[in-house]
Amino acid sequence: MEMLREKTSIISEQFVEFARILPEPMLLINSEGEILASNKPVKKIVNLNSKELQNKMLFDVVTEPSNKVIQYVQACSRSRQMVLGCLSFYQDNGQTSICCRCEGALLQPSSQEENAMIILRLKNRSLATNNFSLLNKKIDESMAAIALRKSEALLREKAQVLEQTLLELRRTQSKLVHSEKMSALGRMVAGIAHEINNPVSFIYGNIVPATLYAQDLIRIIELYQKNYPEAVEEIEAEIEAVELEFLKEDFIQLLDSMQNGAERIKEIVLSLRNFSRLDEAEFKQVDIHQGIDNTLLILHNRLKFKSNHSEIEVIKEYSSLPKIDCYAGQLNQVFMNILANAIDALEDEVNKNQSFTPQIRVSTELSGNSYILIRIADNGSGIPPEVQSKLFDPFFTTKQVGKGTGLGLSISYQIIVDKHHGKLSCNSSPEEGTEFIIEIPICQR
Repeated sequence: MEMLREKTSIISEQFVEFARILPEPMLLINSEGEILASNKPVKKIVNLNSKELQNKMLFDVVTEPSNKVIQYVQACSRSRQMVLGCLSFYQDNGQTSICCRCEGALLQPSSQEENAMIILRLKNRSLATNNFSLLNKKIDESMAAIALRKSEALLREKAQVLEQTLLELRRTQSKLVHSEKMSALGRMVAGIAHEINNPVSFIYGNIVPATLYAQDLIRIIELYQKNYPEAVEEIEAEIEAVELEFLKEDFIQLLDSMQNGAERIKEIVLSLRNFSRLDEAEFKQVDIHQGIDNTLLILHNRLKFKSNHSEIEVIKEYSSLPKIDCYAGQLNQVFMNILANAIDALEDEVNKNQSFTPQIRVSTELSGNSYILIRIADNGSGIPPEVQSKLFDPFFTTKQVGKGTGLGLSISYQIIVDKHHGKLSCNSSPEEGTEFIIEIPICQR
């Protein structure tokens, strides 16, 4: 009942707001003839204001019999079209009356909880002819204004839908472009790794026997020197020319250096193959630390000492983690994007301050029993607050033209959130650096 009264009150307020701009007297009544609201011009007819009229019965303020009044009201409650009638309203405490033409129509139909509501327009017959056209004009203008507001609201709604659709199309386009680029890059990397692997394996496989052969030859030379200490003059001259003692020592070191270099190349080739992961289109259990290490190995050239900045120190704080279900190649892309951005930020900071010591900290830990956390932090100057809210938006970048596409972090976010059902967030404070936190489930279900 309370809700019913509240609803009736709201409709009455809306009626008053609508009717107050009209010059014609207007009444809001229900199907039992109770007056719910009225506008100011009604007072000129009945000499009662809206508060005095409210809750009075219509047949108490007119001269017509109550059954005739109710019959007219019931006819109005069944029609959306104006129902014409004639009522004489009391004036001067019932001493006189004024005859009015009435036009009533249904405003809100009846329900089980409430009576129908009727809007009643009154016309002083002597003024009706003059004011009729003016009233119709006002009503038409009001209806036109309502229609315009509805049209504007509909247009705004359609504009929002189109804007959302455009955003989804741009996201889809960025994913397709990035996916195609990474697919082509992965194929190229895998091809290069395969081509490098064959000659490197040949070199690596022959260094050990070459070292043994060199050691044998050096041993034979030493035996000759032991048993024939007095060499002929020509041999003595050649020994002195080639610096035989230095050659014996340096040759073995040279072969050791070649072996170390070949091992390094093999590690890089293995990292390239692991990073591309072209054969792993489905979820697979992998060691997350191996993926991080492979990415750092590929980025080693950007981390090492250069003429314009000192070596970027990488601090690893790995916890004991189980293997996790993931798209290994895509997860490696996320590590690559975040680490590359951290290196860019640190290089910018070094350019501003040559004494700055750049650091990247990579830590992993378990989060509960079903998630792992990967934190990648740098000690750069941080990200401004107004930029942080846009970090994962497609095509947003703070880098110079040609240095960034604005897709890296957006794609990373989609890989973590959409593909791995995880979370990717960023914590950054001015002068304290930036930390990206990756949270992904151990098992994908």
